[in-house]
Amino acid sequence: MKMKTIARLIPLLALGLAGGNASAAGFQLLEQNASGIGNAYAGSAAVAENASTIFYNPAGMTQLKDREISVGMSIVRPTFKFDNRGTSSGTLSSTGEGNDAGSWAFLPNAYMSWALTKDFYVGLGLGAPFGLVTEYDNPWVGGAQALKFDIKTYNINPSIAYRVSEKVSLGAGVSLQHMEVEYARLVSGSSLAPALGRTTATLSAQDSSIGWNVGALFTLSQTTKVGVSYRSKIKHELKGDLKGAGPAAGLVGNNSASADVELPDTFIMSVTQNLNDKWEMLGDISWTGWSSIPQVNIMRTSGASPSQVQQLDTQFRDTWRYALGANYRLNEAVKLKFGIAYDQTPVPGDQHRLVSLPDSNRTWLSTGAQIKLDKGSLVDLGVAYLHVPESHIDNNQSSTNPALDRGYVKGVYDARVWIMGAQYSMAF
Repeated sequence: MKMKTIARLIPLLALGLAGGNASAAGFQLLEQNASGIGNAYAGSAAVAENASTIFYNPAGMTQLKDREISVGMSIVRPTFKFDNRGTSSGTLSSTGEGNDAGSWAFLPNAYMSWALTKDFYVGLGLGAPFGLVTEYDNPWVGGAQALKFDIKTYNINPSIAYRVSEKVSLGAGVSLQHMEVEYARLVSGSSLAPALGRTTATLSAQDSSIGWNVGALFTLSQTTKVGVSYRSKIKHELKGDLKGAGPAAGLVGNNSASADVELPDTFIMSVTQNLNDKWEMLGDISWTGWSSIPQVNIMRTSGASPSQVQQLDTQFRDTWRYALGANYRLNEAVKLKFGIAYDQTPVPGDQHRLVSLPDSNRTWLSTGAQIKLDKGSLVDLGVAYLHVPESHIDNNQSSTNPALDRGYVKGVYDARVWIMGAQYSMAF
């Protein structure tokens, strides 16, 4: 009966990954399980409490039962409300503050691990490690810079783990990743610009590529574990089309287009420490190599030679994240979870903050519970509030050349994020 249930759940979760995504710091998605939400993902590479360790540290599979499955869903609600403080839409002559650019997102995940021998494990993970949706009302005063930016990734992560000794385990995996991007903005670009109305230019592109990840887990004592893991960069050579829509769609035309993006690598170091029968402490330090995206060049590839139609000047910087968590065992069936984290933004300053990514440093405040249903089944529930201070933007993309004029966006974003999730884990 359990094997039939698993066979049904895995394809359903894979289909569910087609849903929309939302951003953590930058557009990285930490929500590759829901069981870590309650601890603000502290200890993520050392916990190994269910099969989702496949993503955070595949070496953790050696801490699991012979066969385990873990499926979950995180619900994310970001808010990005813009307050105009001197924006000029340039030749577009557009108005409006865009309303709330954030929206609900649903992030499913699914994992299965299997012990082939006492010391050798294989596993499979399904998730979405990067994603972003910002969408403004049309028109709005910053519409020449962006109306909508939608990034989706779909990641299949087959993995292996080997227990070298009672104290050391190693793991590795391959990421088969598909990426889709949709970017829309209002068109300026000629002496007719004031008459363009709601004409939009939309880039739709996609690519599939491969990356890898490795990890190690060290059991220093019966009460202390340390985990380290690394996920590689993945370069996507996105290809698709650039189309116009609206009263002056002919200015944009219907063209093939491309853009190259190298998604960042990540490194995590985690520790878990049992203080006594009731309390466990968890810690996490992680690094993300966002400087792999200094800019994004959108190229028109129709015709005899490619030409650049737009450059997104991101100037991203590498970032650090620090998390501290605690678990309290209330009784044999219930464990309470708590967490706090500080998450740096890759955006270097107001001049490089994009309307498509109005990101800033954020502080996580999390809590949750783990409930033991029976000998082999657990449910994790978690909720997190992400406090984001006011995000100022001072992005000047105005130009005397109407074809290059994207306007000057100056203002303040009121932002916050709520995350809720549930995870079901079963050993058999």
